[in-house]
Amino acid sequence: MFSALSRLPLVALYRREFAEYSWAVFQRDLLAGLTVGAVGLPLALAFGVASGATAAAGMVTAILSGLLIAGLGGAAYQISGPTGAMSAVLIVLAQRYGLPGVWVAGLMAGLFLVLLGVFRLGRYISFIPSPVITGFTSGIALIIAIGQIDNFLGVTTPKADTSLDKLLFYFTHLVVPDWHALALAGVVMATMLIAPRISKAIPGSLIGLILATLLAVVAGWQVPIIGAIPRTIVLDQRLTLGAIPWGALADLLPPAISIAALGGIESLLCGAVGSTMTGKPLDSNQELIGQGIGNMVIPFFGGVPATAAIARTSVGVKSGGITRVTSFVHSGVLLLSVLALAPLIGRIPLAALAGVLLLTAWRMNEWEAIRFFARARLKHALTGMLVTMVATVALDLTQAILIGIAISALIYISQSAGSVGVTSEPVNLDRLKQIGHRLLTTDSSVHIYYLTGPLFFGSVSTVLEAFKNAGDWRALIISMRGVPMIDAMGIQALDQIVETQRHRGGQVCFSSLQPAVRDMFARTGMLERVGEQNIFWSADQAIVALHAEVSPTEHAPAG
Repeated sequence: MFSALSRLPLVALYRREFAEYSWAVFQRDLLAGLTVGAVGLPLALAFGVASGATAAAGMVTAILSGLLIAGLGGAAYQISGPTGAMSAVLIVLAQRYGLPGVWVAGLMAGLFLVLLGVFRLGRYISFIPSPVITGFTSGIALIIAIGQIDNFLGVTTPKADTSLDKLLFYFTHLVVPDWHALALAGVVMATMLIAPRISKAIPGSLIGLILATLLAVVAGWQVPIIGAIPRTIVLDQRLTLGAIPWGALADLLPPAISIAALGGIESLLCGAVGSTMTGKPLDSNQELIGQGIGNMVIPFFGGVPATAAIARTSVGVKSGGITRVTSFVHSGVLLLSVLALAPLIGRIPLAALAGVLLLTAWRMNEWEAIRFFARARLKHALTGMLVTMVATVALDLTQAILIGIAISALIYISQSAGSVGVTSEPVNLDRLKQIGHRLLTTDSSVHIYYLTGPLFFGSVSTVLEAFKNAGDWRALIISMRGVPMIDAMGIQALDQIVETQRHRGGQVCFSSLQPAVRDMFARTGMLERVGEQNIFWSADQAIVALHAEVSPTEHAPAG
């Protein structure tokens, strides 16, 4: 039994991770965990509010995910919790279905993530093109920013179905801001910008929240605050089995897919970043299982869906963290904060949290990738990014991802179709003689066509157009060394060329088939229709065979 357990992926990960654990390593994990806890505290509060839940829900999410997901995940360095990207999805869900909808969708998403991990489908999530990821990251940043305008201005406006509708409201209605809220948000944002230039020992967001709270209390400003923070991780408002709306599960399926997609994408991207920073591999399938189990448990405590957080993970690695103990310590710091500092945390103004979120949203944008697309004039990448960004703001994440992937697929098909080339030339008999071939005839009615690029539905018209004048020659040699793949329509196009040529009384040979192309020839019966005797290793061998070389020893073997 012990032998069987030792072969489990998670057990193997733990054995490698803690094989040489020592007091010195624990000290590094402890200091890194304290640092991540200080960074994570304001973010947990802010993202809890930004999700349409409460600051307490954000804290519960950060504490439990730091324990459960880190304990069951696929890497030593991952730090999970509520994130800006996830909150952008959840705020829309909370407005439509309330917190019960958020909890149930999170539970369903967790189940989907577990299934993805169990069936080892983690690597397929990385197939989403980078312009699409950049686009919905920018879209999410916009959603977060738009969602915090009320708190930033100190006003309350009606709820809207989409962030775009919310944004339009500010332009079509007179909104009078509260200067107290603007001042508090400004204090936090200024501190976050200035503090790191002086010292990075304490996160600027934490200092900003402290300064803004002190200012509001000392000045006696009456501004909305977080409110009471329960000294527990089991909130009164939480999911129970009896509260699951079984009849509404079908309506919650699309949001659940959005949450699962985002959770998987963000966690694996974070894992890739952490792997680059540490040199340690990520078990993507185990990571999805850990994320899934965590998100299935968290709703029953009143938390919101979580995912791995790139910012907190980077802080942990840069602070010297080595194992997942760093995440456990980070959770312990947050738990102690809830138990000991709940009354003080409850006095934090919502405008101060808005300042944290607005600057975080700005930093979320992948500015380096955007500048690269613009500097390199990659119009296709910019188009995919912008379409995905607008779709994220105007629709929802699932639709935005699908639209972005569809746009990227169309662009790829267009580029692939444009990369297909067909060149042709008559046989150079003098060159063949120079390299030692003795030919029985000097028949000049043999023509060679060289195909390059993938031969698929998007490129068959180009190929067929190039063979319009093929009837001028008795025999054709089609060299396919530059064709990496072929689909059913590509096979049909070649079949049409062969049949047309034979109908004219001519002949067609193929040379230099790549393994994948030859396999497709065999599976579709093309190999049998053409005949093995007409398939050659190289164009030279096909030419010699067509010109009936004198010596049998010079015959080219079929390849």
